[in-house]
Amino acid sequence: MVPLLVVFSGPSGVGKDTLIDKLLESEPRMRKVATVTTRPPRPGEIEGIHHYFVSPTRFQELISEGALLEHARVYDNWYGVPRADVDKLISDGWDVILRTDIQGVASIKALAPHALTIFIAPKDLADLEARLRRRGAAQTEDRTLRLETARQEMEAARTFDHVVVNPENGLGTAVESVRRILKEERTRP
Repeated sequence: MVPLLVVFSGPSGVGKDTLIDKLLESEPRMRKVATVTTRPPRPGEIEGIHHYFVSPTRFQELISEGALLEHARVYDNWYGVPRADVDKLISDGWDVILRTDIQGVASIKALAPHALTIFIAPKDLADLEARLRRRGAAQTEDRTLRLETARQEMEAARTFDHVVVNPENGLGTAVESVRRILKEERTRP
C-alpha cells in the first residue's frame, strides 16, 4: 500500500493541532512532520515535536539550500515543511501528516498532486472568534486580522479534497470524520 501524504489546513484557532494530536493517538501508521518556524515557542511546545524553532537568518538559509518542501510568511513569522523529514517517513512506509497554511497546501499539491488535502473549518465565524479570545488573541487588532484571514481561507476550502467541521466541543466527531476519510483513501485502487 502506498503511504498517504495528508495535508491539513484551516483558520488560526480552529483546533488543527488538537485534532491532529487526537488523530495520531488512533492512527498508529501515521506520523506528523514538525514545521520549521521563526516564531518563538508557545508554552508547552517542544522543539522537534511541535516545530523546529529557528532564527530568521537560519530560515532563509534553509530556503536557499532547498531544504523546505514549501514555505510561507504567516502573521509576521515564517513557516516551512522540512523536505528531508517528509521524504524519510514516506520512504519508510509511514502515512505523513503535514499542517500548513492555505498557500502551503497549494505549493505541496503542485509538487505532490497525490497529496490528500483536508480543510478544518469552524462551525461558524462566531465560534472561531470565541476560540481566539480563549486562546489569548485578545487584542482586537490581532483578532480582527485573524478573522478576516479566516473568511478568505474558508472561501478557499472548496479547493480541498475534503472539508471537516471541528465545532467547539465536537472534537471526537471531527476526528472520526477524518478517520473515515483516511479509510476511504486507503482503499482506493
